[in-house]
Amino acid sequence: QVQLVESGGGLVQAGGSLRLSCVASGRTFSVYAIAWFRQAPGKEREFLSAINWGRGTTDLADSVGGRFTISRDYAKNTMYLEMNSLKPDDTAVYYCAARSGWSSRRAADYDYWGQGTQVTVSS
Repeated sequence: QVQLVESGGGLVQAGGSLRLSCVASGRTFSVYAIAWFRQAPGKEREFLSAINWGRGTTDLADSVGGRFTISRDYAKNTMYLEMNSLKPDDTAVYYCAARSGWSSRRAADYDYWGQGTQVTVSS
């Protein structure tokens, strides 16, 4: 099993920034990719970005390109999502997810999920 714990969410004004963290523990040697998704009320879970853990290669959704950046600290088993120029439409619960395969944009491909962290952007 792999456990994922997100942190760093909160309330921020439009135009502000937040950095989310996701710490992985447990059988992390089985993890090949970790991703960030978000889900707003009444909407489907949306892919944001993913990183292939060992190689460090990344994938970023066009919808957040230029504003969001994914990174990882391999030694700390921690993944980050740096979010800049936040908009009210970015308000959602943000989740990290892990899988034992290369990164994917499909939520259904991920085996492990964190509990989520709320991000609220005020106008």
